Amino acid sequence: MSFEIRVVTTRPNILRMMLIAISSVLIISCDQVAKKPAPTTVVEDKLTLFQVNYSDLPGWQEDSVIEAFPALSRSCQRYARWPDDKGVGPDSLAGTAADWKEVCSSLTGFMERSENHKDFGIWLEENLTPFLVRNNDNKEGLFTGYYEAELKGSFTPDETYKYPLYDVPKDLISVRLSDFDEKLKGTTLVGQLKDNRLVPYHERTEIESGALKNQGLEVIWSDDPVDVFFLHVQGSGQVKLPDGEVIRVGYAGNNGHKFYAIGRALIDEEIISRDKVSMQAIRTWLRENPERANEIMQRNKRFIFFRQIKGDGPIGAMGVALTPERSLAVDPRHMPLGVPLWLDTTWPGTDKPLQRLMVAQDTGSAIRGPVRGDFFWGPGEPALAQAGKMKQKGAYYLLLPKSLAETKDLSG
Repeated sequence: MSFEIRVVTTRPNILRMMLIAISSVLIISCDQVAKKPAPTTVVEDKLTLFQVNYSDLPGWQEDSVIEAFPALSRSCQRYARWPDDKGVGPDSLAGTAADWKEVCSSLTGFMERSENHKDFGIWLEENLTPFLVRNNDNKEGLFTGYYEAELKGSFTPDETYKYPLYDVPKDLISVRLSDFDEKLKGTTLVGQLKDNRLVPYHERTEIESGALKNQGLEVIWSDDPVDVFFLHVQGSGQVKLPDGEVIRVGYAGNNGHKFYAIGRALIDEEIISRDKVSMQAIRTWLRENPERANEIMQRNKRFIFFRQIKGDGPIGAMGVALTPERSLAVDPRHMPLGVPLWLDTTWPGTDKPLQRLMVAQDTGSAIRGPVRGDFFWGPGEPALAQAGKMKQKGAYYLLLPKSLAETKDLSG
């Protein structure tokens, strides 16, 4: 039996609603709102689920699903700290923490008594039900890749190490608009107070010109502005110190400005052809053209703040360490975090099937839509080689607890 479920609708006039909600608490002047003509046609994102069988999952029998166990186990550790009634996903799409605690307890018992981890696939089939995820009637979406950047750095600035990574500034204000209107859940406004008005925070150019100097916010200093820029894009990285020690830094916040992909500018200005553009190609051009590189990079007004991470990493949006080639970034406005997914796409730059069990454990500013994913490849150059060229069409399937699928009315 199959059925469709309407889950999430994205509202086309979100900017206007956002301003109305926040104006009840903070005064925002009209000159902060860009006046743009209203679109004549708006296509709303609408997530739908379609129940299927495991035999419908492309490549289900070929994947070594046990390799996803560490990622799923970390999700379970996170769920264990949640209140039982806490919803998993928008509108509790994936049930509650209690539903997943029951699944995780079963998983722990299985792993303790099973001598053959190949049986993990059987456990999945017995405990979780697959649903094809669609945006309206379209199951096809876009899948890109990201990696954990590597760079050189020092805790002490000098003539070599002079490009800082900053911690979150004390004057940066982050407002969750859902605190004022539940319809705006998932939307955050970032800025700073000036004369009792919330205004946009410093953009990249201002920060790199010294807006945050002498505030003690420097986490570490790097020797390469291009490496720092790519760290901002990826959100996490490993820093090798002069004595050989390696530390990890991770995302702590952002300045609230919209992300701008500089690859778009390089294509539009015919610097790199569309069929040749990749993270590697962009990085090479920036290093070979230092005089223009700074101006190009500063077109991305978004600026990322970092913190040092102890232990395993990088840390995803769910608050757990990501698992290379098994963790996926999704859009939390539509999809639940921590939940396993079956991915059906292709290897970067090829038509070779890439079909495997993943776990949704991260988000990203460019990851938007019901069928949209960012594949975490791991650290270093080998991971960059895959992530840098990944822009594949594909689909995915959400795996939900059988008890939830059988007993709960998900139609809303």
